[in-house]
Amino acid sequence: MKLPLLTGLCAGLLVACSGHRANVADNVRIRWDADPETLDPLRQPTKASSEAENLLHLSLLQVDYAKSSYSPGLADSLPRIRLVGDSLTLLTYRLRKAATWDNGQPVLATDVAFTLKLMQAPGLPNESIRTQYNFIRELRADPNDARRFTLVCQGQASDFAHTSGDFFILPEAALDARGTLRRYRLADLIGRSASAAPDTVLAALARRYAAAAPGRRPERLPGCGPYRLVSWEKDHHLRFQRKPQWWADSLKPLPAVLQARPSQIDFLIIPNEASAVLALRRGDVDLYPDVPAREFNRLRQSDKARQTLAFYTTLSHNVVTAGFNTRRPALADRRTRQALALLFDVPSLLAATQQGLGQRTVGIISPNTRCNYADSLPPLAFAPGRAVALLQQAGWRQKAATPTARWTRQGPSGTVQQLALQVRYRAEETAFETIGLQFRAAAAQLGIAVELRPTEASSLKATLQQGDFDLYIKAVQGNPYIFNFTSILHSQGVGEANLTGFGTPASDRLVEAVALAYSPTVRSRLLRKLQVLMREEMPMVPLFFENNRIVANRRLRNLCPSSMRPGYAAAAITWGPQATLQ
Repeated sequence: MKLPLLTGLCAGLLVACSGHRANVADNVRIRWDADPETLDPLRQPTKASSEAENLLHLSLLQVDYAKSSYSPGLADSLPRIRLVGDSLTLLTYRLRKAATWDNGQPVLATDVAFTLKLMQAPGLPNESIRTQYNFIRELRADPNDARRFTLVCQGQASDFAHTSGDFFILPEAALDARGTLRRYRLADLIGRSASAAPDTVLAALARRYAAAAPGRRPERLPGCGPYRLVSWEKDHHLRFQRKPQWWADSLKPLPAVLQARPSQIDFLIIPNEASAVLALRRGDVDLYPDVPAREFNRLRQSDKARQTLAFYTTLSHNVVTAGFNTRRPALADRRTRQALALLFDVPSLLAATQQGLGQRTVGIISPNTRCNYADSLPPLAFAPGRAVALLQQAGWRQKAATPTARWTRQGPSGTVQQLALQVRYRAEETAFETIGLQFRAAAAQLGIAVELRPTEASSLKATLQQGDFDLYIKAVQGNPYIFNFTSILHSQGVGEANLTGFGTPASDRLVEAVALAYSPTVRSRLLRKLQVLMREEMPMVPLFFENNRIVANRRLRNLCPSSMRPGYAAAAITWGPQATLQ
């Protein structure tokens, strides 16, 4: 779970009760725009998969949506921090005594150690998570307390106290009942070369993980969270039911982050936005997150809708970006990328897609985090004339003297390169389509051919990872407490979360320095420097930050509208009485 920095929630409740839906116990139905693809706790490739996993599993620290801060989850308190010299951080945790797996066995330090090693072991789908947590080099178990342990972290980054507790703890007994992974040191797994000789024990673990297939059968790697998946009809519906006897029910008082109020949570997958709005108004959906700005404002202005629906807006750390495939020869030089970036009319796009509910930005850091935001950079201008000049500096020439003539240039090996772009984005996403259409129109005026390729959500990520695009349009989800951009900006992440393929020795060093910054002041300076470097290299174009927009049945309580994804706390939701104002 990732927590946004913004503590000021600007939630506006504008409407009254539901007349369409008789309250069926305390079940809640939530709209998703796409299938989660997988429920593998090592992957979490989508917002939906992350939300689902947070119902099945728990971390040492959980996000308190109401307070916008981390609070103890499986751990009984925040970690005790001790710095050693100038290079190590020791973080001591103790697991809650009441915490158990579904079979009644306690959650122990050995489970945490197993999870950390699983995140680094070869042959598993841990490519992205591996780089995020490789700063944890060792777990030192307390010989006198099976629930107490100390994490030895390389570096003294100020966000280790949060990051170190922000991963799901998995049961050792489910995959490694004989404890075969205990013989390996965590640091050795982290440093293991991809070309290392095959290891029979590690290979057997990878086979067991693949056979368990937790991405489709999460019950085979059960979590200690409050819900279990009871049905999954791909691309249509997922149902989670609350466990009748869950260990946290015995805690007095019950921490806010361990509340699990709905008996059942249904996620209805409705890709089409108009169909989702219709389902909401009919009472077939109780909560609709990420409502398009146009529909949000239209519903909010409707007297009839305001009788049954409530409206919430919060700031977010989700930045809409256009990313270049820097592995393509035509896009390998920064001048070409800089030129194409000038073809986005951001003010017009912001007005058209967000309707006053978003913010321009110069980088992937939110403008609301003033200490980290590179306010020395000017907003990117819409400047087709300057784009032409930059293209010419990059060696591009038009075949004819007409404005719409095609652009070509001589490649390093003597081949002729053509400037023609395929743009990919998620199908059924009207905001992304609007951006693509505006970019295509601006490019056409300069003689640059642009083909829009809307792609189904189920295949988009794999398509981008394979490099089958020239430009993508997608939202990047940020976190104000964690600044490890290794997975999306470092060359180590190419082919996984680093979809642009960008990474230079200088940028890699800067990304690494940001992740390990030992103080907020140092981190702020490095983040500003990183944003300047990204503007110069332009592997991606940060367009604007979205607001979270939620429309819900007016009788829903305790949504905890938040600037963190997914923007609400599904497990905390309750139903209010009929015809009662909030």
